[in-house]
Amino acid sequence: MAKPRHSRLDCNPGCPVEAAVSLIDGKWKCVILFHLLEGTMRFNEMRRRLPGVTQRTLTNQLRELEQDGLVTRTVYAQVPPKVEYNLSPLGRTLEPVLGALKRWGDAHIGLFGGSAPKPAPERAASAGHS
Repeated sequence: MAKPRHSRLDCNPGCPVEAAVSLIDGKWKCVILFHLLEGTMRFNEMRRRLPGVTQRTLTNQLRELEQDGLVTRTVYAQVPPKVEYNLSPLGRTLEPVLGALKRWGDAHIGLFGGSAPKPAPERAASAGHS
């Protein structure tokens, strides 16, 4: 039996956090949303950017994000079919949250066996001008 995607919220003090996390839980959802901040992407482009995700998992995560109103899916009637994914206006509201997660991850990546990311050239040049 499939696990229900969203539990009923009981509006205790953590209710808004529970509601938010229930929409973005899943190993790949935040990563998918983060990449969509850059703009429109097709399925295979996402697969290239997320080499650790299976086709089935990516498909399922995108479907859930679409059902929850965070991602829009546009299908073009052509052969072969063309499908594009974008953040919806609601999904765009997660930009500060995803940015905060990235900054936290950049600052603490060493705790997880990774090395600190190298700044992109355009970011390195503007880093001192904040």
